[in-house]
Amino acid sequence: MAQPAPSAAPAVGVVTVQRQPMTDSYEFNGRIEAINSVNVIARVSAFLDKQLFTEGVDIKKGDLLYVLEQPPYQAAVDVQKAAVAQGQAQLENDNISLWRAQELVKKNAGTQQALDSAQATQRSAAAQLQAAQAQLETAQINLGYTEIRSPIDGRVGRSSVTVGNTVGPNSGVLTTVVSQDPMYVLFPVSTRRAIELREEYAKYGGFDAVKVRLRLPDGRLYDQVGKVDFINNAIAQDTDTVTVRGVIPNPVLASQTAGGVNLRELIADEFVTILLESVNPKQVIAVPRAAILSDQEGSYVYVVDDQNIARQRRVRLGELTPEKAGIVDGLKEGEHVIVEGVQRARPNAPVTPAPVASVASRS
Repeated sequence: MAQPAPSAAPAVGVVTVQRQPMTDSYEFNGRIEAINSVNVIARVSAFLDKQLFTEGVDIKKGDLLYVLEQPPYQAAVDVQKAAVAQGQAQLENDNISLWRAQELVKKNAGTQQALDSAQATQRSAAAQLQAAQAQLETAQINLGYTEIRSPIDGRVGRSSVTVGNTVGPNSGVLTTVVSQDPMYVLFPVSTRRAIELREEYAKYGGFDAVKVRLRLPDGRLYDQVGKVDFINNAIAQDTDTVTVRGVIPNPVLASQTAGGVNLRELIADEFVTILLESVNPKQVIAVPRAAILSDQEGSYVYVVDDQNIARQRRVRLGELTPEKAGIVDGLKEGEHVIVEGVQRARPNAPVTPAPVASVASRS
């Protein structure tokens, strides 16, 4: 019987291994945190008279949020003003009495005992005036507390009380104001990885050599770039991790509002993926991700030798991107790696290599 003709070696696409710029990237899970978050409470007890904000809007520091019932506190101020006026009048009269007693002593027409008594009375009146002035200041402070203002710029939350209720220091949080731009992002890093990152970036400037990127819950890459600004001074014993904090801008989204509220991408307590990337890309040996295969023993590629034989080569991977894979060990510059038609290659079997761009016309 006639023998079948031997099949031609399969066509594959290859690339030449070379060093390429590649940005280090490390992924961590973390949460967004507001830089400032203030619980607004009442500092005096009174009926809630007015609520002057719309829930969920951006406000400025000093904006008036609530007004409490003011007449009782205004009356207290008026009473203390009268007490101060009375104290001033009494002090003026005692000053005159003291002057007269001093003049009589100078003319040998008065006694030292009378002078001492006048001095004591004058000093007592001065002390009483100071006490009245302090009580007036306290009353004015309490009156000022009936106007509750925002302590920071930020977004105000929902109000926990309605107009007409009695509020006070023990009535709890009235509302919360959360700062919006920039935001913190906090994430735990294992002690081992923290040491590796420290050693890797120390010679490049530490924090300044790293930038922070975020992947949002829907998978999108956030378009703002942040930086690391804090590493905690203690290790969490239960998880053996150290908390790292980054700061990242959170501007208003262009032309996007909801009910008159300016929308922003990041929200406090939002769960995100953090990408720590080097500021300056490094020159590393890298190949397309399509060239990387794996089995139970690990990762490998097919290298085409000078006789066009596909050789299986174990590799140790470094940094990965959606397009490229950094190779720490296993490949040298100038070698040819199969990228297209990998499924047709077999260990130690011949192939017909061609540059990636021309494989489609040959297969």
